[in-house]
Amino acid sequence: MTVTQGTTNGRQDGIGLLKEREQVAERLLDASARHSFDPDRELDWDAPFEDGMWFWPPELCSLYDTPLWRHMSDEQRIELSKHESASLACVGIWFEVILMQLLMRHIYDIDPTSRHVRYALTETADECRHSMMFARLVKKYGTPVYRPSRLHHNLARLMKTVSTTPGSFTATLLVEEILDWMQRQTFPDERVQPLVRGVTRIHVVEEARHVRYAREELRRQMAGAPRWEAGLTRLMSGETARVVAMSLISPMVYEAVGLNPGYALEQARSSPHRREVMRRSAGRLTDFLDEIGVLRGPGRRLWVSSGLLG
Repeated sequence: MTVTQGTTNGRQDGIGLLKEREQVAERLLDASARHSFDPDRELDWDAPFEDGMWFWPPELCSLYDTPLWRHMSDEQRIELSKHESASLACVGIWFEVILMQLLMRHIYDIDPTSRHVRYALTETADECRHSMMFARLVKKYGTPVYRPSRLHHNLARLMKTVSTTPGSFTATLLVEEILDWMQRQTFPDERVQPLVRGVTRIHVVEEARHVRYAREELRRQMAGAPRWEAGLTRLMSGETARVVAMSLISPMVYEAVGLNPGYALEQARSSPHRREVMRRSAGRLTDFLDEIGVLRGPGRRLWVSSGLLG
């Protein structure tokens, strides 16, 4: 009798989780129908950049408030902001290509007629537009295409291959929430180029849905994950945090604006202001991950070493 009752309760809990998952997806689909954008039509790509305006808020630049920053000219600082914005856009494309692959793997065994799968496909379409939008922005900048190091490129290939389902959603949130925080500081900033503000506004509005989808699914996944899967998720999330934090700004941006890349990188890494920016960018995420049990054990130490967790 006890076994039967447990089985019945387990089946009821499963039905309840599926219903909740479908309800969340339905709300996100409604929001997508009302608030989706075509960057090719929404943004004025032909307008020239305005002299003296930033391409990224100066406070978010990696060298801000360092001794090196104080010796740079205003023109050099603005040029650095353009190259750092380009680096973030290029890294954003890299991340989004990975996330689209992880999403497709997630829905591979799920009922294709479900709202949950339909929203995953909707999100994938969003990410395709975002990647094209970022690529078009970098093309307009005329900067190099900044790529991750070969080591990080191959580490990401390994991680996306062996990632658990909760690990995939943790990685999704890691990328989306850090960039989202930075872009929320950018699109209202009237010091920043109008095109950059438009790009970040579109991304913020659409990524809010992606964050909700990933958070809800990750909470469900971690609640029912076997011990081995939860442990692997914790460990891999910490390593992913380390790779993401190191990849956001390519050291090559410093050389592009006439700085010694080794010296500039040392200044950025030792900057108290930069460390605070990185921790703040991940603050909401780390609070959530701590709440659902991801930030434990050796994985937590990797998060701390990444600079995203104090």
